[in-house]
Amino acid sequence: MKTERTKAIGERILDGVVGAPGIAIGPAHVSEAGALQVPEYEIRQDDIAAETGRFEVALTRSQNQLTKLKTKSLALPDATAEELGYLLDAHLLMLTGSRLVRGVEETIASKRINAEAAVQMAISEVARGFESLPDAYMAARADDVREVGARLIRNLTDTPFQAFTHLPPGTIIIAEELSPADAALINPEIVAGFATVLGGKESHTAIMARSFGLPAIFGVAGLLGGVKSGETVIIDGAAGRIIVDPKPETLLDYEGRRKLLERERRRLDRLINLPSETSDGTLVGLQANLELPREVDSALAVGAEGIGLLRTEFMFMNRDTPPDEDEQYESLSGLIAAMGGRPITVRTLDVGGEKLAYSLGEHLGHPVNPALGLRAIRLSLKQVKLFEAQLAAILRAGAHGPVRILLPMIAGTGEIRQSREILTRVIKRLKRRGVPIADPIPPLGVMIEVPGAALAADALAAHVDFFAIGTNDLTMYTLAIDRADEQVAHLYNPLHPGVLRLIQFAVQAGMRARIPVSVCGEMAGDSRYTALLLGLGVRELSMASPSLPRVKQRIRQIDMTAATMRAEIIMSQADSGRIAALLDDFNGLA
Repeated sequence: MKTERTKAIGERILDGVVGAPGIAIGPAHVSEAGALQVPEYEIRQDDIAAETGRFEVALTRSQNQLTKLKTKSLALPDATAEELGYLLDAHLLMLTGSRLVRGVEETIASKRINAEAAVQMAISEVARGFESLPDAYMAARADDVREVGARLIRNLTDTPFQAFTHLPPGTIIIAEELSPADAALINPEIVAGFATVLGGKESHTAIMARSFGLPAIFGVAGLLGGVKSGETVIIDGAAGRIIVDPKPETLLDYEGRRKLLERERRRLDRLINLPSETSDGTLVGLQANLELPREVDSALAVGAEGIGLLRTEFMFMNRDTPPDEDEQYESLSGLIAAMGGRPITVRTLDVGGEKLAYSLGEHLGHPVNPALGLRAIRLSLKQVKLFEAQLAAILRAGAHGPVRILLPMIAGTGEIRQSREILTRVIKRLKRRGVPIADPIPPLGVMIEVPGAALAADALAAHVDFFAIGTNDLTMYTLAIDRADEQVAHLYNPLHPGVLRLIQFAVQAGMRARIPVSVCGEMAGDSRYTALLLGLGVRELSMASPSLPRVKQRIRQIDMTAATMRAEIIMSQADSGRIAALLDDFNGLA
């Protein structure tokens, strides 16, 4: 985590880790727990019992959420888990026959108002009581009361946490941390960018920011104390810099930079209808990665030939229960229709690590290290009903357009065989029911993102129809770097010779087996790496939509013979610094 560069009245500069490029200028919104604005309305005497029942349902749901959070906290270091456990226990006590609960029930009955308003009143009364205490520690417990009340209100309104819906367009979010589930709730038409204290460039939240085209910075020390809501801030995503309360000349400078970026974007837009081929005529497939359904229009707008990676986690986030087969089918078939016949590669559920989905809490347990625990294909093969529902939804949606099935975090052939057996069983069941499904059956592929899978790629290739190399996790697991940890994020290096050799091995195994090999990790969307990937033999790239025009531009500049020769030289090197210099020289950056 970098330190604050300047701390003074007036313009302040805070440095962090680059998350997503771009420039955003707008008012800051410091995201923190606080009193929620809720409607208040009168209810009839006959409705008191029903309104109390609504409150009791929300109460039970809140208790269950806190219990699951406490279970998950056991995976944290002992001291942290103990401290968080005390806090969650305190929250649970407030929801169990407490003054807060009794106050809500009495207010509903005596004032005949809706449960949300009754909760708000009870929160205010109890919080004021704590704040009036002379003991500073006890007075601070008012914040806990407000947090518990906010949870009750969110559950009463049956909506996930949404801190960013009632903000002016162009707002910049300032927060301690944004999870992928939080990021999924961001509306790019309202939020212009964000910065957080925690996180790294290769975290899934950063990937989502790039997918949305939002400038983002992570790992900013002193952020929450250095910015106030309403202050004008500039986010320079490429430099990893936040400028708070900028001087007029600074503001003018960055407004000019932003206009230059917009002009460059318009220039790149002219490439949309041009073929993605090198200067000597080698065609390269360019597809888009999709985080959320709303990104389809962006993918089509930049000329994506299809969806090379559909992350299905969005269907499981910000909800209490997993989606059933029909709900997943509706989501997938809607995406297929929107793509108008272009192929979609649907990755089965990859939840774990930083992408924990609350709706799957009971299935995930509390692994010591979520990134290495029950996640991705491991979870699917253990919770077979979940896996079957997702496979059935994909097969049914495939009746409406071309799809491929992609299995994440495969480590060996045994997992592929088990998956094929389950897939065959689901196919037979759907056919017996007379349900229309994809014909022919969709190709089955695997992610190469575990070092063991890359090393065993020849064996895996004999059992699947295609490879998709996930460079994000492959780099993380190869280098033992937590890409979401801002303290070590700077050590994450896709140009490490070990990572490149694993990529090369997987590509060559795919070529020997004559199966398609794509790269769908973040390397695919960075034009710095394009020549190297093509030189290694990759002919399909899938990336966040905003990255596609720039990568296409780079492809059209490349001579494949020269790129192949430079890749051979690079692969003979043992030092990542030398590799970077050779690559940048080829790209004309030296």
